[in-house]
Amino acid sequence: MSSQLHHDNTTFIKKQFPITLVCDRVNAPANIGSIFRIADSFGVEHIYFCGEDLTIISKRMQRTARSTHNFVSYEEQEDIVTVLDTLQDKGYKIVGLEITEDSIEIANYTFSANDKIALVIGEENLGISEHILTKLTNSVHINMYGNNSSMNVATATGIALFEITKQMMITD
Repeated sequence: MSSQLHHDNTTFIKKQFPITLVCDRVNAPANIGSIFRIADSFGVEHIYFCGEDLTIISKRMQRTARSTHNFVSYEEQEDIVTVLDTLQDKGYKIVGLEITEDSIEIANYTFSANDKIALVIGEENLGISEHILTKLTNSVHINMYGNNSSMNVATATGIALFEITKQMMITD
C-alpha cells in the first residue's frame, strides 16, 4: 500500500505558464485565498485583483491561501479596463470564464503553448461585468450537468486552469 506524499517529497515538475488571472470584483476572502492556491498549483504568472474597495490580505484569506500569496505575483488595480487593454497590447488573448450566448465549452477551445492568456473571472454572484464581456477575445464555459447554472469562482478557475495547462503542455 502506498503512503501519502507531502510537499517535501513530491516530484511534480515546476513550471510557469504565460497565464494571468484577471479578477473582476472577486472579493470574498475564502475565494481570494483559494485563487492564490490554485494559481500557485497551476503555474500562473500573475494575478490582478480589479475593483474598488477590495481587501486582498485578511486573516481568512491567509488561512485559505496557506502562504501561496507569498509566492504568486499579484497586484490590485481599480480599473480593469486599463489592465485588459495593457494585456491585449502585450499580445494576450483575453478569455472570459463565463457562460454567454456565444461562449465555447472550454474543452473545445484551443489553447497552445505559444498563447499568452489573460483569464478573466467574475465576481461571486454576478460574474463578469457586462461592459467587460465586450472586451473579451472569447468566452469559455464549463459544462455542468446538474440543476445549477453556476459554480464557485475558485472551483471554476481550478477546472479552467487544469484544461488550459493540459492543452498547453500537449502543444509544448
